[in-house]
Amino acid sequence: MNRQNTVEKEFFLEGKGLQTGEPVKVFFYPEEENRGITFIRGDLAGKPAVTLGGMSELDNDRRSKIGFGGGNYVETVEHILAALWGAGIDNVKIELDKPELPAMDGSAIQFLEAVKENGIKPQSAERQMIQIKNPIWVERKESFLGIFPSDVFKISYILEYQNKAIGKQFFSGVLDADIFLKEIAPARTFCLKEEAEALVKSGYGKGADFKNTLVMDENGPIDNILRFPNEPARHKVLDLIGDLYILGRPVKGRVIAIRSGHQLNLELVKKIKSQCINSKIQMTKSK
Repeated sequence: MNRQNTVEKEFFLEGKGLQTGEPVKVFFYPEEENRGITFIRGDLAGKPAVTLGGMSELDNDRRSKIGFGGGNYVETVEHILAALWGAGIDNVKIELDKPELPAMDGSAIQFLEAVKENGIKPQSAERQMIQIKNPIWVERKESFLGIFPSDVFKISYILEYQNKAIGKQFFSGVLDADIFLKEIAPARTFCLKEEAEALVKSGYGKGADFKNTLVMDENGPIDNILRFPNEPARHKVLDLIGDLYILGRPVKGRVIAIRSGHQLNLELVKKIKSQCINSKIQMTKSK
């Protein structure tokens, strides 16, 4: 029987925000069972907090954003949430001194390694899962994202770009902690060279560089080397895992994704949450 987990002790990481470029420290604190994952803006008056599964707002641009209300938010949460999913962390308090999580190396691996190095503490309460009982999907133009009933958590992702170095890529697999560590967590964020230039002109991507972002031209990543032949597709899977964990509990279901990104990911999260309230999805104890 799987039990809930929290972090063994307090620790912190620091880096720069991928979009803002601002230096940020993020502190991790142990939390009691059944309390969930809570983000705290330590730089704001009153230290406003929001717990996953009960956030007041969800928004996205090129990254996932959780709103506290009143214009306050935490952004680029997908990589740390994917790492927490991979580490099996159910309960933790995460306090930031800026609005954006640090980019680290552009993947989830450094977050995951930090959690493991500082210890994972088993708790008494049983893990609660979201068991998908009915098909749920969202789509937009040529993009599709759906989740279907299954006894395992499996993601199949199809990526397609006109860029020759990316082209058509595919990843499919049943995901657990070990597969995530080896096959998904090291995959870094990416963008096309022209997208990177447009982002900078728009005031975003101030913290991006060739070390934490795969900037792709027609020949491949600029001043970098791929960790996997299909690293962009694997990073899309990483983002999807992190976005789904915004629900605050692991999901058990079969995910089919075709050219989806944060926008569709969060639309699916909202739909799962809505249907969960309507009892079309069953909250179950983990087996």
